[in-house]
Amino acid sequence: MSGIKIKRILVSLTAAILIISMAACSDAGSTEKDTAAEYLTREDITVNQTYENDSDGEHAIEVSGETAEYSNIGVVKTGEAEGDEADFYGENAAVFATEKGTLSIRDSMIETKGTHANAVFSYGEGTVVNIADSVIETSGNCSGGLMTTGGGTMNADNLTINTSGNSSAAIRSDRGGGTVNVTKGYYKTSGKGSPVIYSTADIAVSDAYMESTSSQGVVVEGKNSVTLNNDTLVADNTSKNSDKSDVYQAVMIYQSMSGDAAEGTSSFTANGGSITNKNGDIFFVNNTATEISLTGVVIKNEDAEGNFLRAEAAGWGKEGSNGGKVNLNASSQMIDGNIIVDDISTLNLYLKDASEFTGTINSDAQHGDVYVEIEDGSKWILTADSYVSGLTVSAGGGVDLNGHKLYVDGKEYAEGTASEGTAFDITAGSGDSTGAPEGMPGDGQAPPDGGKGGPGGNPPDGKKPAGEPPEKPAGDNGGKPPEKPDEKPDSV
Repeated sequence: MSGIKIKRILVSLTAAILIISMAACSDAGSTEKDTAAEYLTREDITVNQTYENDSDGEHAIEVSGETAEYSNIGVVKTGEAEGDEADFYGENAAVFATEKGTLSIRDSMIETKGTHANAVFSYGEGTVVNIADSVIETSGNCSGGLMTTGGGTMNADNLTINTSGNSSAAIRSDRGGGTVNVTKGYYKTSGKGSPVIYSTADIAVSDAYMESTSSQGVVVEGKNSVTLNNDTLVADNTSKNSDKSDVYQAVMIYQSMSGDAAEGTSSFTANGGSITNKNGDIFFVNNTATEISLTGVVIKNEDAEGNFLRAEAAGWGKEGSNGGKVNLNASSQMIDGNIIVDDISTLNLYLKDASEFTGTINSDAQHGDVYVEIEDGSKWILTADSYVSGLTVSAGGGVDLNGHKLYVDGKEYAEGTASEGTAFDITAGSGDSTGAPEGMPGDGQAPPDGGKGGPGGNPPDGKKPAGEPPEKPAGDNGGKPPEKPDEKPDSV
């Protein structure tokens, strides 16, 4: 009898363990799914009225110079467009606002299926789009979720955006830029050349989840900015939209010289939250100058061969002057990874407020201009020999050689000694019009009028030129302009 009881107890225990085990497997396997499930889905939207349009170049909803409000609507846009009319001026967008109009949308579902079919588009100074508690899906190439150009404003709150086409950023801008404010929500891209954010504007995102599965997480072009506040960014850059660089990264900051973004010092700011990179480097800066400011961000590079920062020339700009110029400001920040600065690039690294950098800078030899400033209470722990041009640090701390050597302007640094150096000027952009893309002037002079901008001229404003555009030339390409992805790695 006791033997039977023991067997029954063992069977019961086995069953209990099995149930616990199955529950644990189920929880472990559903982590990614649960991440998306926390946010709005199609099923959460109640649609009372549907707006559809299947004509090439047209809109399902257009607001021009007026105020309009929509809620609980469905929008479905098919139809095709191509090139600048769609990217710069909103042709073929599902929802389009212009001429200082104000458009507000809530609790709605917006879907596009055509090429160059952006979902929600704000064009022109004084135009404002407010969209909240809505779901956006785009499946065609060159079809972004939120699009802002020509100085427009886009305010978004608690959206779910999924894009699957190539060159289809979830949050994007183009010529003339504007202001984009995004709070909360879920933003995911899966196409080649489709970062979550592509900025030729001033874009701020707060308390959101963002994920790219083929492209960079964020791209900043020219004299523009991206600010992340307490966001989760996951980037898996696995495909190339250009042959101008073979480097993969989570955040790319550059100047394409296409004329879509003014030249000058850009900025990338992250406060809190996290950045996870699955392939390549965390930051890549080329053919421009930038301010990178990091405060208390949890940064993880899952690629053991990847670097924290790479500032170097690539295929954009004038050869010999198209490196990256970077001010990297770390405040209460942990940095783990190596830094590479090539011989035409510049880095000023500032460690303050108990920041800690574990890694090397140019471990093989001195290359570009590098200045490191370590505030008392902050630290640089070397993981290999490093070479810098200048160093400012107090006596007694700040640099932990960790068994390696540090060379400052060619001289070996003695651990624990004070050093004083001078930062380098990075304020001017390093782009040059002689690096113009194929099919554009490349003689070193500013491009002609028509929105291209250039050195010594006015920045591109995104305004639509007066009159009818010239006829597109005939030829082997069927009269179509060359595709942007050949020159802009992750534009749109």
